[in-house]
Amino acid sequence: MRCPFCGHAESQVKDSRPSEDGAAIRRRRLCPECGGRFTTFERVQLRELTILKRSGRRTPFDRDKLARSIAVAIRKRPIEPERVERMISVIVRQLESMGETELPSSAVGEMVMKQLKALDDVAYVRYASVYRDFREAGEFATFLGQEGLSEGAEDER
Repeated sequence: MRCPFCGHAESQVKDSRPSEDGAAIRRRRLCPECGGRFTTFERVQLRELTILKRSGRRTPFDRDKLARSIAVAIRKRPIEPERVERMISVIVRQLESMGETELPSSAVGEMVMKQLKALDDVAYVRYASVYRDFREAGEFATFLGQEGLSEGAEDER
C-alpha cells in the first residue's frame, strides 16, 4: 500500500482487526520511509459497479461518495456512526446483489431514501430535497404530505 504522506510504494501492517460491523478489515499501517501512520479498510467487493447518470454519463460506483452524501443529510443529527456505516453496507450489498453491473443513479437514490426514512425523518427530508431537486417551499410541503411526515410535526408545535 502506497504511503499517502510521502508516496513510498511499501508500508508495513502493524495491526489488523475486523471493523465494528464485521464487513471490513481495519489495518493500521506504518511507512518505513517517513514513519507516517495511516489506516486502511479492506472490504469484499462482489463486482465492479457502474452508475448511469441522468445525463447518460457513466461513472464507477464510489462508496466514499455515497458516504459523503449521506453525511450531509445526517449532519448534526443524533445518529451513531456505526448505524450509518451499517446502512451504507446494506445499500452496497443491495446494489451488488441486483445482478447488474450498470445501475441507474435513481436506483441508488431511492435505496438511500428508503434507508434514511427508516433511520431519521429529518435526514430523509434533507436528502430528498437535494435528490428530488426541490426549488420552492411548497414542494417541501407537498412532499411531506405525500410521505405522511407532516402529521407528527404539527403535533410538536
